[in-house]
Amino acid sequence: MATEAQVADVLGILGTGSPLWIMHAVTEGLPLSSLDRVVGRVAPEDSGFVYRMVPRPTLARRRKAVGSAAPAPGVLSADEGSKVARLAEVWAMAREVWGSDEEARAFLFRPHPMLEGQTPIDVVLATEFGRPIVEGILGRLRYGSAA
Repeated sequence: MATEAQVADVLGILGTGSPLWIMHAVTEGLPLSSLDRVVGRVAPEDSGFVYRMVPRPTLARRRKAVGSAAPAPGVLSADEGSKVARLAEVWAMAREVWGSDEEARAFLFRPHPMLEGQTPIDVVLATEFGRPIVEGILGRLRYGSAA
Protein backbone atom coordinates (compact mmCIF):
# COMPACT_ATOMS: atom_id res chain seq x y z
CA MET A 1 0.00 0.00 0.00
CA ALA A 2 1.17 3.52 -0.73
CA THR A 3 1.99 5.82 2.16
CA GLU A 4 -0.22 8.80 3.01
CA ALA A 5 2.60 11.11 1.95
CA GLN A 6 2.84 9.47 -1.47
CA VAL A 7 -0.92 9.68 -2.01
CA ALA A 8 -0.97 13.29 -0.81
CA ASP A 9 1.81 14.12 -3.27
CA VAL A 10 -0.13 12.60 -6.16
CA LEU A 11 -3.26 14.50 -5.09
CA GLY A 12 -1.35 17.72 -4.41
CA ILE A 13 -2.80 18.20 -0.92
CA LEU A 14 -1.22 18.83 2.46
CA GLY A 15 -1.88 16.73 5.55
CA THR A 16 -3.30 17.88 8.86
CA GLY A 17 -1.67 15.33 11.14
CA SER A 18 -4.85 13.32 11.64
CA PRO A 19 -4.69 9.71 10.47
CA LEU A 20 -8.01 10.37 8.72
CA TRP A 21 -6.98 13.55 6.90
CA ILE A 22 -7.18 12.12 3.38
CA MET A 23 -10.66 10.81 4.15
CA HIS A 24 -11.65 14.26 5.44
CA ALA A 25 -10.19 15.93 2.35
CA VAL A 26 -12.23 13.62 0.13
CA THR A 27 -15.50 14.12 2.02
CA GLU A 28 -15.03 17.91 2.17
CA GLY A 29 -14.30 18.00 -1.55
CA LEU A 30 -10.95 17.56 -3.25
CA PRO A 31 -10.05 20.48 -5.49
CA LEU A 32 -10.20 20.06 -9.25
CA SER A 33 -6.43 20.43 -9.22
CA SER A 34 -6.23 16.99 -7.54
CA LEU A 35 -8.20 15.48 -10.40
CA ASP A 36 -5.94 17.22 -12.92
CA ARG A 37 -2.76 16.05 -11.13
CA VAL A 38 -3.88 12.41 -11.03
CA VAL A 39 -5.03 12.41 -14.66
CA GLY A 40 -1.80 14.14 -15.71
CA ARG A 41 0.27 11.40 -14.12
CA VAL A 42 -1.82 8.36 -14.96
CA ALA A 43 -2.99 9.18 -18.50
CA PRO A 44 -1.20 12.31 -19.77
CA GLU A 45 -1.83 11.47 -23.43
CA ASP A 46 -5.54 10.64 -23.06
CA SER A 47 -7.64 13.82 -23.07
CA GLY A 48 -10.82 11.82 -22.42
CA PHE A 49 -9.55 9.90 -19.40
CA VAL A 50 -10.74 12.57 -16.95
CA TYR A 51 -14.34 11.85 -17.96
CA ARG A 52 -14.05 8.34 -16.56
CA MET A 53 -14.07 9.96 -13.13
CA VAL A 54 -16.28 13.00 -13.65
CA PRO A 55 -18.87 13.27 -16.45
CA ARG A 56 -18.04 15.90 -19.08
CA PRO A 57 -21.00 18.25 -18.37
CA THR A 58 -20.44 18.07 -14.61
CA LEU A 59 -16.75 18.85 -14.97
CA ALA A 60 -17.51 21.74 -17.32
CA ARG A 61 -19.94 23.23 -14.76
CA ARG A 62 -17.41 22.83 -11.96
CA ARG A 63 -14.62 24.44 -13.96
CA LYS A 64 -16.94 27.32 -14.84
CA ALA A 65 -17.93 27.74 -11.17
CA VAL A 66 -14.33 28.22 -9.99
CA GLY A 67 -14.09 31.73 -8.62
CA SER A 68 -17.86 32.13 -8.37
CA ALA A 69 -20.01 32.31 -5.25
CA ALA A 70 -21.50 28.88 -5.98
CA PRO A 71 -21.53 26.44 -3.05
CA ALA A 72 -18.19 24.60 -3.04
CA PRO A 73 -17.06 25.83 -6.47
CA GLY A 74 -14.37 23.81 -8.14
CA VAL A 75 -14.43 20.80 -5.86
CA LEU A 76 -15.22 17.15 -6.44
CA SER A 77 -18.13 15.38 -4.83
CA ALA A 78 -17.29 12.78 -2.18
CA ASP A 79 -17.92 9.96 -4.69
CA GLU A 80 -15.75 11.57 -7.36
CA GLY A 81 -13.04 12.40 -4.84
CA SER A 82 -13.11 8.85 -3.55
CA LYS A 83 -12.51 7.53 -7.06
CA VAL A 84 -9.67 10.02 -7.62
CA ALA A 85 -8.06 9.18 -4.26
CA ARG A 86 -8.43 5.45 -4.97
CA LEU A 87 -6.64 5.90 -8.27
CA ALA A 88 -3.96 8.06 -6.62
CA GLU A 89 -3.27 5.28 -4.10
CA VAL A 90 -2.91 2.65 -6.80
CA TRP A 91 -0.82 4.97 -8.98
CA ALA A 92 1.58 5.69 -6.11
CA MET A 93 1.98 1.98 -5.41
CA ALA A 94 2.37 1.05 -9.11
CA ARG A 95 4.96 3.80 -9.51
CA GLU A 96 6.86 2.48 -6.49
CA VAL A 97 6.74 -1.15 -7.67
CA TRP A 98 7.63 -0.49 -11.31
CA GLY A 99 10.07 2.37 -10.73
CA SER A 100 8.92 4.61 -13.57
CA ASP A 101 5.81 6.36 -14.80
CA GLU A 102 5.95 4.56 -18.14
CA GLU A 103 6.14 1.07 -16.63
CA ALA A 104 3.44 1.88 -14.06
CA ARG A 105 1.17 3.08 -16.90
CA ALA A 106 1.92 -0.02 -18.95
CA PHE A 107 0.88 -2.21 -16.01
CA LEU A 108 -2.31 -0.25 -15.32
CA PHE A 109 -3.51 -0.19 -18.93
CA ARG A 110 -2.56 -3.76 -19.95
CA PRO A 111 -5.08 -6.60 -19.49
CA HIS A 112 -4.03 -8.86 -16.64
CA PRO A 113 -4.78 -12.59 -16.35
CA MET A 114 -5.46 -12.36 -12.60
CA LEU A 115 -8.18 -9.83 -13.39
CA GLU A 116 -9.92 -12.08 -15.91
CA GLY A 117 -8.34 -10.14 -18.77
CA GLN A 118 -9.48 -6.72 -17.51
CA THR A 119 -7.01 -3.89 -17.12
CA PRO A 120 -6.05 -2.87 -13.58
CA ILE A 121 -7.24 0.69 -14.30
CA ASP A 122 -10.72 -0.58 -15.20
CA VAL A 123 -10.89 -2.67 -12.03
CA VAL A 124 -9.77 0.23 -9.82
CA LEU A 125 -12.23 2.68 -11.36
CA ALA A 126 -15.18 0.26 -11.39
CA THR A 127 -15.78 0.11 -7.61
CA GLU A 128 -13.98 0.53 -4.31
CA PHE A 129 -13.54 -3.26 -4.21
CA GLY A 130 -11.15 -3.10 -7.17
CA ARG A 131 -8.39 -1.19 -5.39
CA PRO A 132 -7.38 -3.94 -2.92
CA ILE A 133 -7.43 -6.53 -5.71
CA VAL A 134 -5.01 -4.52 -7.83
CA GLU A 135 -2.92 -3.62 -4.78
CA GLY A 136 -2.68 -7.34 -4.01
CA ILE A 137 -1.19 -7.97 -7.45
CA LEU A 138 1.22 -5.08 -7.00
CA GLY A 139 2.19 -6.43 -3.57
CA ARG A 140 2.99 -9.81 -5.09
CA LEU A 141 5.09 -8.12 -7.75
CA ARG A 142 6.90 -6.02 -5.13
CA TYR A 143 7.93 -9.10 -3.16
CA GLY A 144 8.73 -11.35 -6.12
CA SER A 145 5.70 -13.62 -5.95
CA ALA A 146 3.77 -14.85 -8.96
CA ALA A 147 1.51 -12.17 -10.36
